[in-house]
Order: sequence, then C-alpha cells, then structure tokens
Amino acid sequence: MADFTLTGLRVVQAVADLGSFTAAADALGYTQSAVSRQVAAIEAAAGVPLFVRGARGVAPSPAGALLARRAARALTEIDAVGTDLARLHDHLAGRVVIAAFPAAAAVLIPRTLARLREEHPGLLVEFGEASSPTQLRQLRAHRVDIAVLGVGPGLPDYDFEGLFRDLLLDGRLLLAVPANHRFADRGSVPVAELSDENWIVGKGLRDDPQFGAWPTLERPRIAYATREWPSRLGFVAAGLGIAVLPELAAASVPSGVRTVHVDDPAWLGRATVAVTARDRSPEVTAAVEALRREAAQLRVAL
Repeated sequence: MADFTLTGLRVVQAVADLGSFTAAADALGYTQSAVSRQVAAIEAAAGVPLFVRGARGVAPSPAGALLARRAARALTEIDAVGTDLARLHDHLAGRVVIAAFPAAAAVLIPRTLARLREEHPGLLVEFGEASSPTQLRQLRAHRVDIAVLGVGPGLPDYDFEGLFRDLLLDGRLLLAVPANHRFADRGSVPVAELSDENWIVGKGLRDDPQFGAWPTLERPRIAYATREWPSRLGFVAAGLGIAVLPELAAASVPSGVRTVHVDDPAWLGRATVAVTARDRSPEVTAAVEALRREAAQLRVAL
C-alpha cells in the first residue's frame, strides 16, 4: 500500500474521469509525461493494467475503475483532514470572492458556501456569476480570488500562465428532456438518435462559451436560445425541445424535466477546475478545499 501515492491516485482518478492522459494533464496542471509516469507507477504497484488504450483516448480496465472509485472515497477523506484539523483552532476571518459559470452556480457553489459558513463562520465569502473568460480577466485583475470554470474540447484555449488549477469534477454532459419525452425513461441513448431533436441552447455575449446542442452533433436543429438556465429548463419542461445539461447541475432540474446519459464514444468530456493565483492566502486555500470536498460529494452521488 505504501506504493500507492496520493499524487498517483489523484492522477489515476483524473484519467479515469476524463478519458485521456492529455485532458488529465491539462486539468491537473501537469505535463502529459508526468501523468504517464504516475499511471505507470500505480499500475506497477497494483500489478495489473489500469487503462485500455484506444484511438480516441483511454478507458479504465475493471481494475482501473475499481481503483478510481476507491481513490475518490479515500482522497475525499484525506483531503478532509486538513480542514478538520484547522477547525480546532480556526481563526480565518478574511474575505474571499468566488466566481463561477452558471451551471456550477446551480449546485456546487451553494453547497460550498454553506460548508464554508459552517466550518469558517468568521470568513466572509462573496460570489459572482460570470462566464469563464470573464472570470479569468477578473482573477488577473484581483477582483476575484477563485475562478470556477470549464476546460476541455470545444472551449477556448485559456491562458493559465502563472495560475494554479485544482480539478474539481469531470465534465460529463447529460440531456435534459421533458418528462413525457421518448428518452425520459431510458438510462442512456445513442448519439445517433439525437439528429431529429429540437434543441434549446444558451445565448450570451459573442465570446462567452455557451452550452449548445450535443457537441458532436452535425447541423443540429435549434428551436430557441435563452440566456438563463431556469428559462432554458422551463422551455424543456414545456416540451419545446431538449437541452444539454452539465452533470454537476443535474440536482437542480425542475419538475417536468428528466436527465438522460448519451452514449457517444467521440465525446471525450470536459472538466470543472478551480483557478487561483499561486500565492494563496489561508482563506483562499480553505475555500478551494471546500470546493473540492463538495465536488467529491457530487461525484460520489452521480
């Protein structure tokens, strides 16, 4: 067991979640060669291959899937130690400003703020909802301390030079469909069945990333575009179309809406990361830790 390092377990979990060494390296802030070395070391310690390599990325072997699940639980407990010890003599009383993209603001952020209020009652936490590019501009301008944003295929190639990233969650996507839709009672649907659907998509400023139709779908039929998630899901509930929904926001869907997985081997997924300056204050460190713990709880629940 001494050979199962915490760094190695975090890397294995990230690769299993994201489906590629490149995506895991990007989310964790490592080089791809460093990720490969960590996976090789854990495979040597386990004595079995943990991933099956393919043309479109990697998939966990049965042993890899088991180890990734165990690692998620173990790392959640280990990550909690620092916070639990700090609570014994907690003197945090500063101010932290967190910004997040709207889908993360639906579930992850409220739960994180509630945790921080309980664990660090003297800490003043402010929140602002903004697109990922806006968050990064605000972070570099010192207007926010933590930017919670999405990275991965189909999103801009953000400049993270001089910044630090913590992986919070993988970026699996769901479909939000009306409760009486033909997909509603199915656990998953093949991507080929999406071609004839009407889509409710996001609408924002020109450079702001939005959730459109399913990412690998060619020439989707867009029915409506709305700015806010409540109206987007309201359109879905009314039977006007279906929408892409980040899995981290699944707990926020209203009555009349169901969520469904999509079977799409061509979609490699995205990730949600917390981005900060490298010289974190104790207050920012505590807030990032709370984000990681709540994200871990969401991962287990999903």
